[in-house]
Amino acid sequence: MTISFRDMVERLRQQGHIEDIKKPVDIRHVAALVDKSEKALVFHNVNDYAMPVVSGVANGRERIGAAFDCAYGEVYKRLDTGLSNPIDPEMINSGPVREVVLTGDDVDLFELPVPLFSIHDGGPMITAGVTIAKTEDGSLNAGIYRFLVRERNLTGIDIVTPNDLQRLALAAFRRNEPLPITINLGTHLAVNVGATYRAPLGLSELAIVGGMAGEAIRLTPGQTNDVPCIADAEIVLEAEILPTGWTKPEGRFGEFTRLMGGLHWNPHVKINAISMRKDAMYYALHMPWEVILPGAPNREAAVRRAFKTANLDLVDVNITPGGSCYFHAIVSIRKRPGDAKHAIMAALIASDIKHVVIVDEDIDVFNGTDVEWALAIRVQADRDIVTIPDVRAKPLDPSLQITPGITLVTTKCGIDATIPDDLPRERFERIEYAYADELNLADYTGDTGGGTKSSGEVDVADLAARVKTLLQDEPVYFAALSEVFEAEGFKALSRALGELHANGELWQDPQGRLCLAGSEFAAEPPPSIE
Repeated sequence: MTISFRDMVERLRQQGHIEDIKKPVDIRHVAALVDKSEKALVFHNVNDYAMPVVSGVANGRERIGAAFDCAYGEVYKRLDTGLSNPIDPEMINSGPVREVVLTGDDVDLFELPVPLFSIHDGGPMITAGVTIAKTEDGSLNAGIYRFLVRERNLTGIDIVTPNDLQRLALAAFRRNEPLPITINLGTHLAVNVGATYRAPLGLSELAIVGGMAGEAIRLTPGQTNDVPCIADAEIVLEAEILPTGWTKPEGRFGEFTRLMGGLHWNPHVKINAISMRKDAMYYALHMPWEVILPGAPNREAAVRRAFKTANLDLVDVNITPGGSCYFHAIVSIRKRPGDAKHAIMAALIASDIKHVVIVDEDIDVFNGTDVEWALAIRVQADRDIVTIPDVRAKPLDPSLQITPGITLVTTKCGIDATIPDDLPRERFERIEYAYADELNLADYTGDTGGGTKSSGEVDVADLAARVKTLLQDEPVYFAALSEVFEAEGFKALSRALGELHANGELWQDPQGRLCLAGSEFAAEPPPSIE
């Protein structure tokens, strides 16, 4: 897998995930058109702009899988490989992003086709900015931030929430120094996923990307500062976060919660150079789904690692789109006594998951009806719902009570929707239709084909005796008996069982299987209700 945005776009095009729009399009219409499309869109003719716009490449799970050249459900494995086997970036003194370099008065952000997304936005926002900065020890930190285009060479940057870049900027502010950064636009989804992963201390996000791709990401030196940029990006903005502090209002803008964010106070960013490919494409990361869906593998990898550490037998994980692929996890396990509550604790410490539902392996975690059914028939609220107050919160959660000067905390919740250990399993046996795996409806429709032949005459008394002999050894369900005596036919078997019942010889065991009256298998009658 090459770590190239345009190679990724071409792969998506070849697999039918791209639609090329050749007709003229107003930049204001891009976001709505992408939202209406079943495919990613490439706008080749954007009014007043020379550069094509690409958007929606991660708006669907199939597209994300295609970008990684695997099924979407396997993307977390790529991330897990990146975490386990990181590959450090490779420095080169070239790269296609250097084909055009603009500095000084030639820097003009208004020439970039930056769309407006929501009617409530504060202005055009650069949404796919993979931002690289140097840490105190010279290593590289990467993350994705958005930038409000303000002037020809000036933007804001949204670093309100605590993160590594905010910490680096604060340190520079205290020294009254700008913080040099590069803003990389048009990068492979692996870069976006790696850059948004909360990497362990000492592990570079860019090394995670290399491990995910199986090859080192290529970096090239900046032209105006000492922070490298991604050599295969479409566009790079060489910039510095000015030491003005959080002094300017910015926003609003749509968040991954699918809600409009509030007005933020943010620093300014000065753009000192723009470098790009000669035929650069502008990637407009579409909010919110191009943030929501690529974020799921991050949380899934975190959950899987937490369960492995906790020695839990995990079956599957769904980081749900309904929870913005952030707040909710549904996890199925092969349960031993006590595992369900243990699993709740493990899931809630993985990433910033707020609510988790633990189900048995027979529940499809990707089927909402199946999960709701488990909640309905396997949960008692006083026994199976666990709440944990005063836990670190995600600031964008609009349900939080916000008190100035008080660190934001939330209450996390886990639901044990597994079959209770102390209840009879037969209470929870699903309806399973006899012969469901063997029959094909098409064999019974139309003018050809057909069902089985009817049985001939059967000696019912003889059949009843044979059934009685079989039931002496073990209790048997009616369906299983009908297979044993298939040649005699269903009607004859029913008549034979009717004779045994009429003679007082037929009974059932506690699981409802047929057995002989008075045998060791026979169910005891309940106490008298009188």
